[in-house]
Amino acid sequence: MRIGKLLKDLNEFVMFKHTIFSLPFIFIAMLVAAHGWFGWRLFFLGLLAAMFARNFAMGVNRYLDRDIDRLNPRTANRPSVDGRISESMQLFFIIINALGFVIVSYFINSLAFLLSIPFLIILGGYSYFKRFSEFAHLVLGIALGLAPIAGVIAVKAQITLWSLLLALGVMFWVGGFDLLYALQDIEFDKKMGLYSIPSRYGKECTLFLAKMFHMLSVLFWLLFVMEAGLGFFAYMGVTFAAGMLFYEHQLVSKDINKIDRAFFTVNGYLGIVFLIFIVVDIIV
Repeated sequence: MRIGKLLKDLNEFVMFKHTIFSLPFIFIAMLVAAHGWFGWRLFFLGLLAAMFARNFAMGVNRYLDRDIDRLNPRTANRPSVDGRISESMQLFFIIINALGFVIVSYFINSLAFLLSIPFLIILGGYSYFKRFSEFAHLVLGIALGLAPIAGVIAVKAQITLWSLLLALGVMFWVGGFDLLYALQDIEFDKKMGLYSIPSRYGKECTLFLAKMFHMLSVLFWLLFVMEAGLGFFAYMGVTFAAGMLFYEHQLVSKDINKIDRAFFTVNGYLGIVFLIFIVVDIIV
């Protein structure tokens, strides 16, 4: 019973379901790099690496933000601040997932192992940036943008131009929806002196920048499809992704209270839809 409760609290601690944001782009990169199915071994290793990396990043974020989250009514009931998960358990969780990521990277290939520590440093750096720079939104985007780069490294043991273009698309996509998500905490961020773009420049500027970021993400995804030599269905995937981002902005501009729906639902499905179109394109 106690183990079940701990697992439930850890799941809430890192919001495990949000792995859906980066996971499709890892597999998109792996599929394109392999020109099809890349094998069950790399599938399971890629899945494990993604899970360890995501758990590490969220664990570090929650641990470093516990002093801030404790004061924010929206986050005060998180397991990291309400006593359900002790600070020592949080640190243990972070270390275990860091070690897991490095070990899995070793079994993938030498380049993955070599870059595992630098990747972890980037993944853990987001929480620091919001304390001194408005670029924290893009730093989060860079962290998730590592997903397709990791995917192509796993298959080809190299970094290709098309994977960088795909990663840039992910970076601006994540940066854009993080801008929208940060609208919920404008007043709190001002009070705490945090460097979010909404708290520094206001709602209208934030909405404009989020639109610009998402336009750039669509542009880079188009360039990715072109550089990778993909076909009609891949272009359709980018088109559908653009439509979903447009719908996201329509939701938020009409009602700020629909940010959660835009953030979790629309963005959660976007990566899956994109992956499905890439799979169809490769098969056809």
